[in-house]
Amino acid sequence: AIPMHKVLGVPGTVRASFYLYNTFEEVDALADALREIDRKY
Repeated sequence: AIPMHKVLGVPGTVRASFYLYNTFEEVDALADALREIDRKY
């Protein structure tokens, strides 16, 4: 991941994944958080 960070010019990344045990509420919470991050940055 470090070479891609250098290419993109970012200090780090985050990975999120889903599986059968995730609830719709958890998916919605992640989507809300990503929208908030996008709004701020």
